[in-house]
Amino acid sequence: MGFEELLDQVGGFGHFQLWNVALLALPRVLLPLHFLLPIFLAAVPAHRCVLPGTPANVSHQDAWLEASFPREPDGTFSSCLRFSHPRALPNTTLGGGEQSPGELEGQPEPPTEPCPQGWEYNSSEFSSTIATEWDLVCERKGLNRATSTFFFAGVLVGAVAFGYLSDRFGRRPLLLVAYVSTLVLGLASAASVSYIMFAITRTLTGTALAGFTIIVMPLELEWLDVGHRTVAGVLSSTFWTGGVMLLALVGYLIRDWRWLLLAVTLPCAPGILSLWWVPESARWLLTQGRVEEARGYLLRCARLNGRPVGEHSLSREALSKVAAGERMVRRPSYLDLFRTPRLRHISLCCMVVWFGVNFSYYGLSLDVSGLGLNVYQTQLLFGAVELPSKLLVYLSVRHAGRRLTQAGMLLGTALALGIRLLLSSEMGSWSTTLAVMGKGFSEAAFTTAYLFTSELYPTVLRQTGMGLTALVGRLGGSLAPLAALLDGVWLSLPQLAYGGTALLAAGTALLLPETRQAQLPETIQDVERKRCVLRGLCQHTRLGIGAQIPDASGTTRRRHVCTCVSGVYILQEEEIPMKQVHD
Repeated sequence: MGFEELLDQVGGFGHFQLWNVALLALPRVLLPLHFLLPIFLAAVPAHRCVLPGTPANVSHQDAWLEASFPREPDGTFSSCLRFSHPRALPNTTLGGGEQSPGELEGQPEPPTEPCPQGWEYNSSEFSSTIATEWDLVCERKGLNRATSTFFFAGVLVGAVAFGYLSDRFGRRPLLLVAYVSTLVLGLASAASVSYIMFAITRTLTGTALAGFTIIVMPLELEWLDVGHRTVAGVLSSTFWTGGVMLLALVGYLIRDWRWLLLAVTLPCAPGILSLWWVPESARWLLTQGRVEEARGYLLRCARLNGRPVGEHSLSREALSKVAAGERMVRRPSYLDLFRTPRLRHISLCCMVVWFGVNFSYYGLSLDVSGLGLNVYQTQLLFGAVELPSKLLVYLSVRHAGRRLTQAGMLLGTALALGIRLLLSSEMGSWSTTLAVMGKGFSEAAFTTAYLFTSELYPTVLRQTGMGLTALVGRLGGSLAPLAALLDGVWLSLPQLAYGGTALLAAGTALLLPETRQAQLPETIQDVERKRCVLRGLCQHTRLGIGAQIPDASGTTRRRHVCTCVSGVYILQEEEIPMKQVHD
């Protein structure tokens, strides 16, 4: 008996599973509040060098700025330079009539210098950000971008750690670690007294938050039957969209970065309390031989789902048989993901797909400028477009399958970005529309990636596999903010990089096996057995009786029989006594 049969007895979708999804909704909401927080946290308001003696009279300020600041190629005043010695004003007194900037054009331009006395910032949109706190502008703007890279680097490391440790010690204990660590480190980040302290604490916060990304989805899916994995996966992913839209509201209401960071961190406290009701994965418990604990959760599941399962229906003997085969499995290692041919193929393809999904998604999500809207409107619009993308994913994975959906959504992202590059600057509304469409497709690709990857790996390596793919994905997320700096080389280069990577990932997704309506594999052997069935492989013969191979004990021989059913070769094994072999 396999776990799917056990789940069928106690109910694969009911009140128990819905309650579990609801309890795990909070981590889903918290993730975008932190992952996309740099949109507000590290925003750079309009700024210019501090000038002593700036006139208060508005009618004189234009001439004063013209005399004090050089102009950029687009005609705006420089934000990072000022004249070492202001050009002489046309009149000796500021009150002597109107000043025309054109009167200064004939004068030679004096040498420029960086802002020796710091910068002054426009506070109409943000009262305080880390850029204004530590002057992370101009020659220091790379440090401002680097905060996002540091954060995602922490997520990358955390994905490895939580993926491995949750397969070793269980889902619930590591989810508690993630909650507590996020709360403590988030509070420390809000209290940072220097940029270095902030960078370190935000990096460690990313490491803690990686636990949510790695644990939540498998903990939900391992309690669901095959028929309801899609709807539950899409439903739970809508909580991410809720967090994206909530961030726009919270950012609008709280304009100071310290209070904003505090507001998105404190919900971890009730999350810690909610773990009292979150069930451990019975699949994982059985793979570890912890039969009694698994039995308790299965009986609880049956009771909440209204299934008539008595104390003796799920006998210890039946559960012990399921667990017995799993005890022989070694503790998971990342090397296990590459030891066998099919798992190696799956792992390499998933790494490329996750890199492309993360790189394009965060490249689009963190760039909210140039769309003709303010930052709050853009964030709300980017969140709203994710709702129809969830519906699109739900319909597509049910009818077209996971593989085509993953490739199609990535292709849609690449096409939206590519077409946007061909538009002229006058077609602003079309450019905005394509940016929003690209964001919707990239979110759909992200949603599909979580569902698809969770179904590809066996239970004994599911967390480890998710950890590996998330590691590579977060590498893409960490590079996305730095790729935005490529606009200094060519304005369209960042968008070209995002679209090209999404196109590569779309092609790679087509190489993965389909998992629609398939049972979740529980062991490495389950994954490799599908390889034989799908490809029609038989190591010793094409049809009929295969080669005879000595058994390890030497007393029997094993032969392989391949039968052809509707054009598919199915691998079977049969043991034959030694005497019968000689006959």
